[in-house]
Amino acid sequence: MDTSRFIEFIGNHYILCGIFLVLLVLLAITEVRRGGRSIGSAQLTSLINSEQAIIVDIRSSKDFGAGHITDSLNIPLEKIATRMVELNKFKENKVIVVVDAQGQHCGTVCRDLKKAGFNVAKLGGGTATWKADGLPLVKKKAKA
Repeated sequence: MDTSRFIEFIGNHYILCGIFLVLLVLLAITEVRRGGRSIGSAQLTSLINSEQAIIVDIRSSKDFGAGHITDSLNIPLEKIATRMVELNKFKENKVIVVVDAQGQHCGTVCRDLKKAGFNVAKLGGGTATWKADGLPLVKKKAKA
């Protein structure tokens, strides 16, 4: 599409374009609020090294066993509601960092944990980003 035609379209349909932009901003705000803050691998490494984070990996036990971040706790997505009480001892002094394969399911879990009073964050991009950044994954049998 030619730039001049695009500008002409906006000029002719400014109300429609304005409504579209407002809806786009509202969608972005809703998504950010729903999922909590997102952190990167470097921020998570810093939190781990300073012992300020607890990592909760919500992948299946099989996926967790195939490779997970060191010292992470495996609570599969379908069990998070019933096992949330296990995290109560970390409520006051730790950040609960939720991790999955690619970051697509963390938002819902973060929202639920935040409602329960936890300080939460999610690893943007999940274990795929962690691995792509050249950081190690530990392989062992999961306890779930």
